[in-house]
Amino acid sequence: MENDHTADFAADAALFARMRRLWEDVDPVPADLVDRMVAAVAVEDLSREYALLTLVEGSFAAVRGESDTATLQFSDGTTTVLLHVSATEDAGRRVDGWVDAAVLAIRLVQGGREWSADPGEHGRFAFDEVPRGVARLRLVIRGADGELHDFQTPQFEV
Repeated sequence: MENDHTADFAADAALFARMRRLWEDVDPVPADLVDRMVAAVAVEDLSREYALLTLVEGSFAAVRGESDTATLQFSDGTTTVLLHVSATEDAGRRVDGWVDAAVLAIRLVQGGREWSADPGEHGRFAFDEVPRGVARLRLVIRGADGELHDFQTPQFEV
């Protein structure tokens, strides 16, 4: 009986090999399919990971003393975040933000340091005494579909 199964397996394998050759002749895999798929996945990852940065307003003239401010807007098409970065008296930075989505978590990441903020009423949040340097904002958002989504800004100067 074992020989019957072995013969059936060999016949099936031969049939599948003939079918594979037929389809390779009739409808071959495009030569650039792998490259196109890698590019499509990379673009999808970029659009998921990065939002569009727009410098809304920048003022590097002193209002009181030697302070500077900047207003930045990030959007991925469904969520928009507005940030206002200003100098503090202790030479640090204050980051005030507003988001137009249902936010569950807000984190400001700078190197190995991380700050958390609670989303307040109307999507407001703030981070006090952030050192100068490059930072990134990461949010966990509940989308209109009820699913959780990550929103991550490009790096920006604080």
